[in-house]
Amino acid sequence: MVEAVAGVDIDLGPGELVGFLGPNGAGKTTTLRMLTTLLTPTAGTATIAGHDLLADPLGVRRRIGYVGQSGGAGPDCLVADELILQGRFYGLTRARARERAAELLEELDLGGTETRVVQTLSGGQRRRLDIAMGLMHLPTLLFMDEPSTGLDPQSRANLWEHIRGLHAEHGTTLFLTTHYLDEADALCDRILVIDKGRIVAQGTPDELKRRVSGDLVLVGTADPGRAAELSAHVPDSTEHATEGQTVRFRVPDGASVLPTLLRELDAAGVATTSFEVRRPSLDDVFLTMTGRSLRDSDEPAGVSA
Repeated sequence: MVEAVAGVDIDLGPGELVGFLGPNGAGKTTTLRMLTTLLTPTAGTATIAGHDLLADPLGVRRRIGYVGQSGGAGPDCLVADELILQGRFYGLTRARARERAAELLEELDLGGTETRVVQTLSGGQRRRLDIAMGLMHLPTLLFMDEPSTGLDPQSRANLWEHIRGLHAEHGTTLFLTTHYLDEADALCDRILVIDKGRIVAQGTPDELKRRVSGDLVLVGTADPGRAAELSAHVPDSTEHATEGQTVRFRVPDGASVLPTLLRELDAAGVATTSFEVRRPSLDDVFLTMTGRSLRDSDEPAGVSA
């Protein structure tokens, strides 16, 4: 038996926008399916929107919204019909469901799509429709599983703006899974990093980055044979390594050490071809916590976690 999730402890505050970050296969979607009553946990306890997950799953479902990876709208259905049906499922009157659908279509920039068939929408429009369906019954907590997977960069950026707007205007608590580092960094108040079914780090994006000691500096030389000599001039540092014609090291303030280093290399006759200073990233956090890069462990979009 494979233990997909173990030792996960999650606490969300009202109105938070929390990101669940990790590679495919880390346990993100399994955790989300348990929290949304789609999968019964084998151990542990959880209270979701004031209701016990195991004792009162129906109470949980009434208070949450869920946007899955594959979407919930029927491809051959009309946009307005899908929204109204979703509202009716949650007990809205037909009149209120129509009113609510119109509100969300306007809010999520889907005006004019009411009579269109779902499969004729663009990828970005379909994802916004999925979010609208998850919001029809005014949930206090919205779960989103990989909301921007498969979208082009412009559609992803537009979707982020809509997510920010929902959060800012309504104060809805949002919990989203993602393996996109830029998405977690741009959207989330707080991030939970999961690997192999366990939470390995959590905090705001800036707090997590501060756990990585310093800037990453990369200096290249045209002559691979002199890379070792270049490396000898590097100040005391962490992550000191030579990769072909490039020497990499990490120091507290990369910009401040470069002038002295370049003068020393010039005096020693070691020609440099490039230099770069990188501020700590969320991928650096993952590398520090797990010993592997989150980017290296990504799989093609659409593979379930």
